[in-house]
Amino acid sequence: MKIRPILATAVAAAVTMPALLLSVSPAFADDKPAAQTQDKTQDKPSIAELEKAAAAAKAAYDDAVKAESAAKAALEAAQSDTSPLAVAAKTAKTAAAEAAAAKGDADQAVIDAQAAVDTLPETATEEEKAAAATELTEAKTAAETAKETKAAADAAAVEAVDAWDDELVAAARKLGQAQKATKEALADKTAADEALAKAKEEGGEDGEDCVPEARLTTVVTGLPSTVVAGTKVDFKLRVTNGTDKTMDKVLPFAYVHATDRSGLKSTDDLVHLQWSSASSSKWKTVDNKHYMDAISPLKAGAHADIKMRLKVDASAPAGNGVTFVAGDYFNDNGTCGGNPDLEGYEFLIAAAGSRPGKVDDAKPSTTKPNTSDVKTQSSASRPVSGSLAATGSSSAMPQLALASGAAMAIGGGAVFLVRRRKAGTHA
Repeated sequence: MKIRPILATAVAAAVTMPALLLSVSPAFADDKPAAQTQDKTQDKPSIAELEKAAAAAKAAYDDAVKAESAAKAALEAAQSDTSPLAVAAKTAKTAAAEAAAAKGDADQAVIDAQAAVDTLPETATEEEKAAAATELTEAKTAAETAKETKAAADAAAVEAVDAWDDELVAAARKLGQAQKATKEALADKTAADEALAKAKEEGGEDGEDCVPEARLTTVVTGLPSTVVAGTKVDFKLRVTNGTDKTMDKVLPFAYVHATDRSGLKSTDDLVHLQWSSASSSKWKTVDNKHYMDAISPLKAGAHADIKMRLKVDASAPAGNGVTFVAGDYFNDNGTCGGNPDLEGYEFLIAAAGSRPGKVDDAKPSTTKPNTSDVKTQSSASRPVSGSLAATGSSSAMPQLALASGAAMAIGGGAVFLVRRRKAGTHA
């Protein structure tokens, strides 16, 4: 879902530039934004449409594979010595060879008969001369017949061989076309599968299946209400599926934001969030999209604990911070959703070397998102955060409380807007 990165940006903007609330307030009005978003998304395919397209692409690919297999078998059959045209070509070539041999014999007979006539002695009788002449004539006639037979046999052999060659060429061409069709069908199938998988991961291109789910909860425990610069603190994030259905993939979200005492200068680059799973001791930095690795699956009523670590650089000035947590889920059937609001845990940043003593755990902010604040109130009139306002321990508290309240208000507006837009991607 796009909710989380949008919220993170909104929070940062709100804390560093409270006046921005006034300039961006039209974005959270009830009329134009939703209509504009509908214009952008109404033509995008639904998961059902993508599933239909993927099924059609698979069927086309299966047909192409079958056609390629048939074309390959046809070529192999045509190449076989036992194929009808192969047998016909072999028979015709044998007949042509036999006709050629017969013509050779007939031509030799003419030569022999002519020699017999030419070598008749002067004493040969008329009967002997007549017999030799008849033999020569008959030999020439037989040779002419053999010549014609050979020509016919040669022509038949050429025709038979050409027919077999044509069959082989046609079969090879069909196989090539079938292989190309299979390749194209596979590319179409791959594209359709990827589009469907992406849509399911994102919860649908049009976001129709994404819904707010307050029963997917994220709770922080063990985060101190004061963190000294130059130190690191470990705490725990518990993600709970309070519904009666398994969530195939749950993506925990965490975002930390910090300022100096004025509440106007961001010190985000000096605070760092890390995490590790219960089964691994290796710490990983929360990525720039603020998501951690998915919990797959999270069964109904079950929870998963994630070890978290907050590191504050020694160069960080005294100031204030807030850690936001949430969670999104994505199911294999394309449905998705997540916490409708971010949960913020506020803490003080003490200067390096400070000794704050024993401190309580950070508590969730009591400030509730209020879109009407975003549209109608100035930054000076926004409600302060309950947990920070209650301490009163620093002159910077009003600024942070004000900024935090503004952050939560703009965050709520972002949730409101995104929910109306039914965002479908977490990327």
